[in-house]
Amino acid sequence: MNVPNHVAIILDGNGRWAKSKGMPRNYGHVQGSKNVEVICEEAYKMGIQYLTVYAFSTENWNRPKDEVDALMKLLRNYMKTCLKTAEKNRMCVRVIGDKSRLDEDIRNRIDELEKATVNNDGLHFQIALNYGSRDEILRAVRQIMADTKEGTITPDMMTEELFSSYLDTKGIPEPDLMIRTSGEERISNFLLWQLAYTEFYFTDVPWPAFTKEELVKAIEVFNSRNRRFGKIEEE
Repeated sequence: MNVPNHVAIILDGNGRWAKSKGMPRNYGHVQGSKNVEVICEEAYKMGIQYLTVYAFSTENWNRPKDEVDALMKLLRNYMKTCLKTAEKNRMCVRVIGDKSRLDEDIRNRIDELEKATVNNDGLHFQIALNYGSRDEILRAVRQIMADTKEGTITPDMMTEELFSSYLDTKGIPEPDLMIRTSGEERISNFLLWQLAYTEFYFTDVPWPAFTKEELVKAIEVFNSRNRRFGKIEEE
């Protein structure tokens, strides 16, 4: 089986999964968080080198305050757990997104996690927090404009490679496969630039119920699509 180098996942359906079991939405978020650890380990065992998950979007701040507060509490706990998991599995962890809106203690934990794992040679694990691709592109453009004003770069220097270096994902290969769980078939402002040539896979399975077997199904579909440079191979 040809395993993709980089898999990106939109973690959708936590709340609906919990509701289907007669539980509060926050229960779904807790179980979804635990499943991230499971899939990280299984993905690396399968040979996947990069895994990027969409954990909290710039739009998620619009959710009810009690749900946002619960997510931030879960995030604080997850940062501790992720550090232990990274030490055990030698994961290199990186958080992408605008961290400035996150509370100082969360930013400090992110910084600690990234510094502690930067030299690890296992799975490269990216967590998208307070991430929105339009926001990412706007931040990149503002920095490009500032650098142009200062004379660091000139307009004729701009290439796709140079532009990519201003994005949060600098140095990370573009995803080969993007998976979205729980039945929605849209990308919801996730990695708009980076997904230009990525294969998409949508499943009705909610994230807390997404298993190794479901990941294998997604990769099997990925393998059934003939790919070449330009990304689709001729028959």
